Amino acid sequence: MLKLHLIFGISLLFVRVHYCQSIHQNILIDDRFSPEEPSICFNSKNKDNIVVGTNLNHLFQSEDGGYTWSKKQVKSSYGIWGDPVIACDTNGHFYFLHLSNDPKGNWIDRIVCQKSVDGGTSWSNGSFFGLKGKKAQDKHWMVVDNRTNFLHVTWTQFDTYGSKKKEDKSCIRYTRSTDGGNTWKKPIILSQKYGDCIDSDSTTEGAVPAIGPNGELYVSWAGPDGLVFDRSLDGGDTWLDTDINIDPMPGGWDYSIPGIYRSNGLPVTKCDLSSSPFRGSIFVNWSDQRMGENDTDVWIARSDDGGNHWSEPIRVNNDSAGSHQFLTWMDIDPITGYIYIVFYDRRNHKDHGTDVFMARSTDGGQSFTNFKISDNPFYPTKEIFFGDYNNIQVYGDQIRPVWTRLDSKKLSVMTAVIDPDAIKAYEMIDSTTNNLFWYSTDQNLYFSTGSYATKKAIRVICKGQRTNQTKTKNSFRIAAGNDLVQKIPLDQLTFQLEKIVLKKGCKILHTYRLD
Repeated sequence: MLKLHLIFGISLLFVRVHYCQSIHQNILIDDRFSPEEPSICFNSKNKDNIVVGTNLNHLFQSEDGGYTWSKKQVKSSYGIWGDPVIACDTNGHFYFLHLSNDPKGNWIDRIVCQKSVDGGTSWSNGSFFGLKGKKAQDKHWMVVDNRTNFLHVTWTQFDTYGSKKKEDKSCIRYTRSTDGGNTWKKPIILSQKYGDCIDSDSTTEGAVPAIGPNGELYVSWAGPDGLVFDRSLDGGDTWLDTDINIDPMPGGWDYSIPGIYRSNGLPVTKCDLSSSPFRGSIFVNWSDQRMGENDTDVWIARSDDGGNHWSEPIRVNNDSAGSHQFLTWMDIDPITGYIYIVFYDRRNHKDHGTDVFMARSTDGGQSFTNFKISDNPFYPTKEIFFGDYNNIQVYGDQIRPVWTRLDSKKLSVMTAVIDPDAIKAYEMIDSTTNNLFWYSTDQNLYFSTGSYATKKAIRVICKGQRTNQTKTKNSFRIAAGNDLVQKIPLDQLTFQLEKIVLKKGCKILHTYRLD
């Protein structure tokens, strides 16, 4: 028998526990001013201090680990035109990178870096880099070398954004700051092969830099040769003479998803900085339609030799063929080396219904456990710009994805407090048979509904006895398409739980005996 604390009245049991929602608490960050393209970062000095940026110039600050948020609009004399990127150095200083719309210059002619030294409460006017006449500077990302606090940035330069002229080219550029974003090294071009300026498959885009354990710089991007890779072993001074091919990326990075204004499979590059067996391994995560236009998948490739050689792509989403998984982002826990990937997912829907899923790998990207993190699906419409990326940051048990929703033509940005014990529960399920199980922690009892709740609505009946030995029970409904795993907070039970029964009508599907 599992002994549980007697705290709340039995009438409150299944009112207080929201079983029809995700077991990962969903939190609305904001739904005003059409926010999208969220970027998230923890304060290195205080992980409860989190900053999120969204288009165009909205920043959100949390002091309690992401449960509550305050909002501010940031200004700069250089103008702000979106593509927010938030980073933090080891001093706890935040950086907000974005595109420019300088009233004295040209549209997106430079990239601006604003800085906060007080946890995201106030921000400097900023510095800028990348200015080269009227050429457009776009799709930037930053990484901080925690050994030196140097800031490294890569991005795309367009001769003329959107131009179809053959003489107009795109390329990947790089710069760094060694003084906390006050000044920037003269940018250099990394890509050996130029792309076009159409902003499609043959355009060079998606350069997200990563730092290795000894300060190595790694970056990949997509373009006319598919996925390619470059590196620097001297802090960004010199790079490879020839870019290395990772994958041909069949179908290209610019693809269509029904109901989405536009979508992409641009890559994210990360390196394992933990003390795990995969320390120093480089990972590139992307999505494409190599299986057909009606089957978008999320992929990952790994290199164990500094990027010289790459594994065959490993499929991250573990559903059957024929649905869409898209707009992926990845982080690697610097404590455990576990890989976390967040993406949109339509495996549970035959229409445009869209869930948010995550995948975790504990074996260096060789296999992944998938689990749903959004409370309910949303139904996007193609007429509203949805943004080009989501984001996630992980540090130990603190796992915070951020994503955009579109409900009734209204955009919002969400996060979730991911329950690491629940992830362990998902990992206990046999991925092919959905075998049932239960297990308990000090706080919660986790149990599997197997494939029952994903196919049809079921009832879960909890049976046990009170301290006076009288038998009692309570029940709740799990809607079709809900999570494979459910949890019961132990401090909310008012009786000694003896068994859990899954039922469909009068038919008993499965019984757990907790003894």
